[in-house]
Amino acid sequence: MIKGLAITPPVLGRISIGKVVERNGKRIPEKDDQFTITSQVQNKDGWVPHPIDESLRKTGNGKIRSIPVRLLFNDPDLNLRAEYSMFDRNTGRPICVGNGETCRRFTSNGIVTIDCPSPSACELAKSGLCKPYGRLNVQIGDTEELGTFIFRTTGYNSIRTLAARLSYYQAVSGCLLSSMPLELKLRAKSTTQSYRSAIYFVDLTVRDGLTLEEAISQAKQVDAQRKSVGYDQQALDLAAKVGFANSAFEEGDDEVAEIVEEFFTEVNTSNSPPSVTASTLLKKLDAKVASHNGV
Repeated sequence: MIKGLAITPPVLGRISIGKVVERNGKRIPEKDDQFTITSQVQNKDGWVPHPIDESLRKTGNGKIRSIPVRLLFNDPDLNLRAEYSMFDRNTGRPICVGNGETCRRFTSNGIVTIDCPSPSACELAKSGLCKPYGRLNVQIGDTEELGTFIFRTTGYNSIRTLAARLSYYQAVSGCLLSSMPLELKLRAKSTTQSYRSAIYFVDLTVRDGLTLEEAISQAKQVDAQRKSVGYDQQALDLAAKVGFANSAFEEGDDEVAEIVEEFFTEVNTSNSPPSVTASTLLKKLDAKVASHNGV
């Protein structure tokens, strides 16, 4: 296996609740009130819709508000990876990824592991460049057996809700998360910060028309059928865990520019100078690491 390259689930397409639009010569992210499922291909108009998108719209009166899915792994942390992430706006590459306890930072001396105080207590995060960032892989319909669609988000509501649901469903099903009949559902809420206007986030529930008990019963049947033909879910989870751990950062060079454009273009500069360059960040990172190591 090539070291330094994260081995992630094969991706057949993307799931989003927003898009990138061009305004006044600038490309900026714009939120939406529906799911969009696209392929991995872009043209001059943006991402090309996946055939599944059209089929779900026909059953949803033109808007996709729920998507029937299954998960690839029993371990919740393999299906949903979420960390605090800081990306370099010039190169698009991640320069700091942490979980609130430790973080991996790219400095001029290479990648180092140091304490992560979370954005609220981190000097570097005051620039507004550090956000929670989650990636959820799901299977839709009868596509390739191990192929997935990826939903990326920087929303606290989506990350927190998805993490809770995954953990709870794993517990109540007896660790049969990958066999559960589930669906992604778009929900709305309003807050003081949103000025009472609706903001949308993603939830994970049992499929419409099923009770939790019925979903667990179906999961047991699917699990028994898989075991009867030699399907080894435990080995699959282990292979995925090894693959994710093969690199300090999950995203490849061909993905980071798109991720920055969609999620990290807006910078909160209320506590920082108007312009935060990559060289400035790297100098701060180096100083922080040197201080941590007692240099």
